[in-house]
Amino acid sequence: MAIVTDDNKIVDTLNNLIQICKDGEEGFRAASDNVFKADLKRLFKAYANEREQFESELQALVRSLGGSPEKNGSVSAAFHRGWMTIKTTLGGRTDRAVIADCERGEDYAVKAYREAIGKELPANVRSLVERQYQAVKKAHDHIRDLEVRMREKETWKEKPQPHTGERRMKKREIEDHSHLETGF
Repeated sequence: MAIVTDDNKIVDTLNNLIQICKDGEEGFRAASDNVFKADLKRLFKAYANEREQFESELQALVRSLGGSPEKNGSVSAAFHRGWMTIKTTLGGRTDRAVIADCERGEDYAVKAYREAIGKELPANVRSLVERQYQAVKKAHDHIRDLEVRMREKETWKEKPQPHTGERRMKKREIEDHSHLETGF
């Protein structure tokens, strides 16, 4: 476990998480704008609001340590959101593709929080970071599960009929995601 010895290093760690949360907030808002299903729109808006709350909590903690809190997300995440919008505008963008993009973003968030937790932090900082990590990990796992279920649903499958020996193809269901449970 790496030891964080002064407030400046703690502030740097927290500012990195603020940037990750800002990227997540903006990414989820973009995802909400780029999906078709209302339940996915609600889910992504809820995750965006959660990340915004995390940013506020982390910024307050940075200020309490005498630091200057990060206010912006990363350039690479902004580029990725722009690319997601361009692909949607050009057509052929599916809800599953947006969900897959969200999962990739959540991979970075989970990694950043794990790295922060791997450092020796004061108890009040550790408590906040661990609580937020649990929520980020839960969101990541939920989004991953949605993506896996959608991928399975979209896959063409052949299934033998029990009495006739005939084979039938299941319809490819790209835009019908009514089978998904988003928790809302």
